[in-house]
Amino acid sequence: MDPRLPIKGRGAQSQPANPYVRVECQPHWDDLEGDEELLAQLARPATVYLPDESQSIVSENNSPDIPFRYSINPYRGCAHGCSYCYARPTHEYFGLSAGLDFETKVMVKHRAPQLLRKWLARPSWQPTWIAMSGVTDCYQSVEREYHLARGCLEVAVECRQPMGIVTKNALVTRDIDLLTELVPFRAAQVAVSITTLDTSLARTMEPRTSTPEARLAAIRKLTAAGIPTQVMVAPVIPGLNDSEIPSILQAAREAGATTASYVLLRLPTTVVDVFFGWLEKFYPDREEKVASLVRTTREGKLYRSDFATRQRGQGEMARQIEQTFRVFAKKLGFASKTEPLDASHFRPPKDASGQMRLFD
Repeated sequence: MDPRLPIKGRGAQSQPANPYVRVECQPHWDDLEGDEELLAQLARPATVYLPDESQSIVSENNSPDIPFRYSINPYRGCAHGCSYCYARPTHEYFGLSAGLDFETKVMVKHRAPQLLRKWLARPSWQPTWIAMSGVTDCYQSVEREYHLARGCLEVAVECRQPMGIVTKNALVTRDIDLLTELVPFRAAQVAVSITTLDTSLARTMEPRTSTPEARLAAIRKLTAAGIPTQVMVAPVIPGLNDSEIPSILQAAREAGATTASYVLLRLPTTVVDVFFGWLEKFYPDREEKVASLVRTTREGKLYRSDFATRQRGQGEMARQIEQTFRVFAKKLGFASKTEPLDASHFRPPKDASGQMRLFD
């Protein structure tokens, strides 16, 4: 995209080079200087939804700093367009970019509910909770059309399969009817991520998510329905939103959230280029300060991937962030930890053919 123009409604402002692709194509903008119509079109790239023919929907990880072992993601890529999203490099495995491609070329796993049903029917499945949106948000706007997250929840209700949801989108409240069916079995939990209460900052940093006000309203609706709801201050960006930790926690507590957590900004590989490209375009006066403070939390680098520190960082700035979070979370009465979900009520899905199971 033309580096001289802000790309409206997108977090990424460029297409950083894909490290897995040897050939890179660079447009020659001088030839397009007089084509105002084309330049205007390039400044508003459309989102394209592509079919994803994955044969499995459940992913497994053994990272010691991630609280879930299994997760499902009905979509690859995310139209929310959060400039800081750590999942962006996953698009590079498909020959695409972690920049605009990640938020404009979204892959849709149309068979997600059927694949989840197939997974839960496996005799080898040892019931435990599954995270929905472990990588990309299952409630991004296209979910209104495809209902894949809802379809997965319908399977979970049938099986009493515990589900933990992470989202930035108030669309999650659409499925309160299903979530409340899981609550009596202690099999549902929702974490709503709130990065800032500043609407103008949110509009550019995470342009297609729900507004901060809508997310707080979602917390109120979820908790009013009896669904355990957590607020995630994620990510905390030193020099940009770290000062908002107390106000975010207070607003979420007033809305009914019972537990809280935070994650420090993570910038793996090409996410560095996307995030600082966004910062340079919209907040150039803060770029140097943010980069300097991020380095103080990563031993002089912009990112370190070791499990021990990647979620929290290290150094004095990281300690200040952690202490601020802990002090205000305790002051506001947040529970010290989330109650674990219960998988003891799980029951395998019925066979689509009507065939009875010999053993349960």
